[in-house]
Amino acid sequence: MIESLSARSPRISRTVGRALHVYWRFARGLTMGVRGVVLDEEDRVFLIRHTYVPGWHLPGGGVEAGETALAALGRELVAEGRIEIAGAPVLHGVFFNRRVSRRDHVLVYVVRDFRVIGAKAPDREIAEAGFHALSQLPEGTTAPTRRRLAEIVTGAPVGATW
Repeated sequence: MIESLSARSPRISRTVGRALHVYWRFARGLTMGVRGVVLDEEDRVFLIRHTYVPGWHLPGGGVEAGETALAALGRELVAEGRIEIAGAPVLHGVFFNRRVSRRDHVLVYVVRDFRVIGAKAPDREIAEAGFHALSQLPEGTTAPTRRRLAEIVTGAPVGATW
């Protein structure tokens, strides 16, 4: 198992994150990310655990300059989960992520039509990845991930913030 950077030094992890966001503030006027709620036929959700931040998260990442949100989602799902989108994802919502910066937004898509193109092996970014029953989410599943799942699966009111 890959030892996570955040487990070795939470201070280093926070410092690196802050430095990246200072860079993004000047390099990009607005930051935008995408996350995918990938649900299989058994209503299990695909989650990832990074090597550099604690918790279980929905897969996703930043939208690059000149890239569409759907292209970014497709790229991130392949990179983080070896999942290829087969049909049109449905936009669940756009969420302001004030914890990251005053300029960050996250687009969340629901993906039900997909193919797993291979097993995801741990690497420098992803420590673990896999499908989990909605009734048995892994310990450490982040609050934003739990909120999005409640909105999508149980019809809880959709929030405005990540």
